[in-house]
Amino acid sequence: MSAVSTASTALSTLDLLEAEAIHVIREVVAEFERPVLLFSGGKDSVVVLHLATKAFAPGRVPFPVLHVDTGHNFPEVLRFRDETVERLGLRLEVARVQDYIDDGRLQERPDGTRNPLQTLPLLDAIAAGRHDAVFGGARRDEDKARAKERIISLRDEFGQWDPRNQRPELWSLYNGRHTPGQHVRAFPISNWTELDIWRYIEREDIALPPLYFAHEREVYRRGDMWHPVGPFSPPREGENVEVRTVRYRTVGDMSCTGAVESDAVDLASIVAEVARTTVTERGATRADDRLSEAAMEDRKKDGYF
Repeated sequence: MSAVSTASTALSTLDLLEAEAIHVIREVVAEFERPVLLFSGGKDSVVVLHLATKAFAPGRVPFPVLHVDTGHNFPEVLRFRDETVERLGLRLEVARVQDYIDDGRLQERPDGTRNPLQTLPLLDAIAAGRHDAVFGGARRDEDKARAKERIISLRDEFGQWDPRNQRPELWSLYNGRHTPGQHVRAFPISNWTELDIWRYIEREDIALPPLYFAHEREVYRRGDMWHPVGPFSPPREGENVEVRTVRYRTVGDMSCTGAVESDAVDLASIVAEVARTTVTERGATRADDRLSEAAMEDRKKDGYF
């Protein structure tokens, strides 16, 4: 009698996270009629889009992508967004904050930032597209408000999030029931960390905007952040402009996103750098999250991601 050897294949952490995310994406597409992916061109939404391509390969991704253009975006990110959409044959929906400012529905903020102004254009775009499910790249390790949110999160007819009205998600069962006017936000990479994201990008060799890699840029110091010199983020009197080698851990608006000093020019060195850090990317580089102690939660309650 010949012995039969059974080779057991142990799944890595990334394999398990990938499987969970693909499961969530497929469940949402199967359960909802008009899903859409909120796509900023940042690393997290890029990873969600990559997971969606794997979930439905060899077919195309069966939903469009939506970008809320604040008008303060880095040009490198917009170019990457357009190149990605064209390469994958996706339909791109764009909601522009500038349109709302031009017709009076929104007003410029005294601090010059536009990130908090995204909510109304986002909710209008969701309603106009009749999207009943909106994928996002939020992760629980980013912020304490996001740590409280479920993978499938119900939003009311005003797009608002109620942290006290969260549904249980036992045994990977997701309750997407909603009434007309309501929709859900779906977060397939909710359980990933920033380090998981970068290790997965390295493993899958996923293309990203060049801002994520170390490069020389004119910056100035404001508080504890390096801000880029640009039309939407000019230095104030007394702020000295310097040329530094920096990279971005997150790519929000130019007017509210800081850079970090870094010599990480490739994925391997970024993974090593992130493994050493003790502060999340939003905590380290996003001025919009520092407007108040509960800045993120307040925006989420209003309809933001």
